[in-house]
Amino acid sequence: MGKDDCGADSAGFDRRDFLGFSGAAVMASAGTAVGKAPGLVEMDAVDLAVALRKRKLSARETMGAYLDQIDRLNPKVNAIVALREREVLLAEALEADERAVRGERLGPLHGFPLAVKDLQPTKGIRTTFGSPIFKDFVPDFDSIMVERLRRAGAILIGKTNAPEFGLGSQTYNNVYGATRNAYDQSRTSGGSSGGAAVALALRMLPVADGSDYGGSLRNPAGWNNVYGFRTSYGRVPSASPDIFLPSMGVAGPMARTVTDLAWLLSVQAGYDARAPLSIPEDPAQFAGPLKREVKGLKIAWGGDFGGYLPFEPGVLETCRVALKTFESLGCVVEEAVPDYPIDKVWRAWLVFRAWQEGSGLLAHYNDPAHRALLKPEAIFEVESGMKLSAYDVTRAEVVRAEWYQAVRKLFERYDYFVLPTAQVFPFNVDMHWPSEIAGRQMETYHEWMKVVLPISMTGCPALAVPAGFGPQGLPMGLQIVGPNHAELACLQLAYAYDQATQWPKKRPPALLASVA
Repeated sequence: MGKDDCGADSAGFDRRDFLGFSGAAVMASAGTAVGKAPGLVEMDAVDLAVALRKRKLSARETMGAYLDQIDRLNPKVNAIVALREREVLLAEALEADERAVRGERLGPLHGFPLAVKDLQPTKGIRTTFGSPIFKDFVPDFDSIMVERLRRAGAILIGKTNAPEFGLGSQTYNNVYGATRNAYDQSRTSGGSSGGAAVALALRMLPVADGSDYGGSLRNPAGWNNVYGFRTSYGRVPSASPDIFLPSMGVAGPMARTVTDLAWLLSVQAGYDARAPLSIPEDPAQFAGPLKREVKGLKIAWGGDFGGYLPFEPGVLETCRVALKTFESLGCVVEEAVPDYPIDKVWRAWLVFRAWQEGSGLLAHYNDPAHRALLKPEAIFEVESGMKLSAYDVTRAEVVRAEWYQAVRKLFERYDYFVLPTAQVFPFNVDMHWPSEIAGRQMETYHEWMKVVLPISMTGCPALAVPAGFGPQGLPMGLQIVGPNHAELACLQLAYAYDQATQWPKKRPPALLASVA
C-alpha cells in the first residue's frame, strides 16, 4: 500500500480487511440502538481504527457511543462546544460505513468522531476563536490541518473550547463559558487546549488536536493526565498571514497513549506548499514502532532553573518522583540547565508575544465596537506591541538565537531536557490567572507559565507526559524536550515512560465512574 493524500502511510488499511462487511450489516447497524458497545470509548485510538476497518465496530456505532458519552459528561465540564446535531452525525457515520462496503480507500481516521480546537477554522462549523466578535462566524474553508483530518476519514462533530484568541492558560470565554478540569470540576482545565485535554481525559474523544504558543498543549495535558505534543516549527504546517515569519505558535496532537499521539501526528505532519517552511520529512515515521533501548540515555532535569522560578509546594516533589521512572528504565538523570541568563529569555519572549499576538489583534483594537468586546489580556498585547520598534524585535531575535545555541550545546551533553509543565497545580476555575506563586508577584497574565516559555523560544519539540498527582490529588505533568526536529526521539522516550506508568489508564477521572 502507498501513502494516501493525508500525509500518512495507509499501510495496514487494506481493503481485504473489509471482506464480509456487508450492506445488510450496515443497515442492521443503522436500525438498532447505537452507542451501547461496552468499553468502546475506553479503546485506544489505534485499536479503535483496527476494529473499524475489520468490521468489529461500525462508524455509526462508534459515533453513537461517543455522542452518548458527551451527553453524559460534557454538561459537567463544558469541553466540547458547537456540537452538531446527532442525527446529522449518525447519517455521516452511516455514509462512512457504506464507503467501506463499496471497497473505497479508507484513511487512517476512518469513522473517527473528532472535535477540533476552536482556534482552527472548520468549513461549515461555527468557529468563534472564543471571542464574541466571531460568535456567529461559520468559515467556508478548513485550515490545512483540518483538511488533513477530513481526508484521513474523520467526522467532525464540533469544536473543543479555548480561551479568547487562545490568550492565557485558562480555558474560559464570553461565548461558551469555562471548561472545568476532568479531575476536579472546581478547578481550571488549563489552556488554551483545555477543552481538548478534558474531552480526551473523559473519553469523549479518541484523540484530539491542540496548539501551543506558551504552553497551550503542555499545560492542559499535564493538568488532565493525558499526553500533548508541542512540535517543532513547520512539523504541522499552518498557512499564517505571513508565511515567512511564522508565529511562535505550533499545532500538535493530544492523546491518552503515546502510540495514539504518534499516530495522529502522522496524519497532521508533512510538507505543504502553502507553508514553505513546513518540514518535508515523511510523516509515516511516526506511525511505526516506537520501542527503543533507553538504558543509558542522559536526561537534564531543569527543575526551577536554579531557584529562578517559584513553584507551588508539591509540584517539584511530584515531578521528582516521576523522574525515578526514567531512572528505573536505565536513564541517567542529572540536574542541569543551559548556560544562559534565563531572565533575558523571558524578556525577549514578551517582545515576540506582543509583536505577534498584538499584530493579529490590531484591527479589532482599532475598531471601537470590537475593542469593547476584547478581554483585557488582548488589549494588553496590542498596547504592548505599540510600544515596540523594529529594533526591539531585532534585539529579541538575537537573544532567541543565543538561547537556542545554549540549548543546542546542552544537547551535546544530554539526550533530553526535562521540566515541569506548570509552576502550580490547577487553580480555581473562577480565577483568571494566578497573581502570585509562593509569595512572588506575577508581572503579567502569562508569567505564571514561565517554565514552558523558554522552550517555546527554542523551537524544539516538547512532549508533555503525566507526572502523577500532588498532595491534593491534582495532576501534574513533565515536558520531555528534545533537540530541534527530534519528534521521534521524544516519542520513543515518552513511549517507554508510558509503558512503565500507564497513568491515564491507572488513574482515570472519578467523574467517569460517578456518572456511569
